[in-house]
Amino acid sequence: MDAESADHLIRFRDRGYLDQPVESVATDRITAGFSPRTGGEDGEYAKTLAEADGELPPILVHLQTMRVIDGAHRLRAAALRGETHILVRYFDGDQGEAELLAVAANVTHGRPLTAAERTAAAGRVFAAHPHWSDRAVAAVTGLSARRISQLRKGTAAAETGHRVGRDGRARPVDPSRGRELAGELLRSNPGASLRRIAAEAGLSPATVADVRDRIRRGEDPVPARRTDAATVRRRPSAASASPSSPAPFPAADPISLAARRGASPRRPAADQQHAPDRLLRIFESLRRDPSLRLSESGRDVLRMLGACALVAQHREKIAASLPTHCKEPMAQLVQGYAGLWGLLADELACAGAAEAS
Repeated sequence: MDAESADHLIRFRDRGYLDQPVESVATDRITAGFSPRTGGEDGEYAKTLAEADGELPPILVHLQTMRVIDGAHRLRAAALRGETHILVRYFDGDQGEAELLAVAANVTHGRPLTAAERTAAAGRVFAAHPHWSDRAVAAVTGLSARRISQLRKGTAAAETGHRVGRDGRARPVDPSRGRELAGELLRSNPGASLRRIAAEAGLSPATVADVRDRIRRGEDPVPARRTDAATVRRRPSAASASPSSPAPFPAADPISLAARRGASPRRPAADQQHAPDRLLRIFESLRRDPSLRLSESGRDVLRMLGACALVAQHREKIAASLPTHCKEPMAQLVQGYAGLWGLLADELACAGAAEAS
């Protein structure tokens, strides 16, 4: 099973299963077997389902083995009701996919897995797919990528040098190596496309674009990041630092209002990084992420980003609609927020690089 299965399983869990036809199947043809629950079935929960009014929702069954992937309690409830048939949707895939789908489905459906059960499931994923990225494992198990990274360090999972994400792309475990290679390729062949450099360096085109922009600004391709102060030295920038001047923290680069006043309204150096269409695509991708949609803090973040998406779509209309006397204060407010957003972007980039390493 390739690593794209992680994303495939998440899509199937969230919406794809609804495309599968529903059949009435004899209960004696179905067996339990893929449950990731370490404590077995909860008899009281099955009894509660049996006593509820109405038809039980369809369960999910592995077509090749007729074993339950999601719905063991509903199958037990049907037996308690004395029913001989139950509604079923089938999953057509190999046994390894079925086992992982059982974890992914039980993270969000019905009676969710406990933290201990998710942790145990993560261990099984490490053993079967050590090359999967932290985010791919997190998406299946319902744990955070940070927690997955911590668990991985405590296992004997083989380290491959590259990890494969939910999109099926292999990327280096240490992103700084890929960034350094991308920087060398960009300097030696500045006319090469981002996709070509990305393929050779094992990075995403967006990361290569960031490397290119850093080089244009005279910065190091690898962002300075905060890790163990006893072991980390800041990489010197090409513009100002010397090899003998290490610093443990990344230098902030806020742009003051006074500096912005003399700047052109458009900033060509940013290229397409801030293009509205690109930003909206990123927002839509985040909005579909189950780890954000299914948590209260994640939904708060999405609501905040939704307001920003409106600005990306209607920036000119917003500017034109403001009364004249409000425009200068609004500009100051927006520029102040932009500086804070920039600091947040740096913190997120550094944290993401630290988690991936």
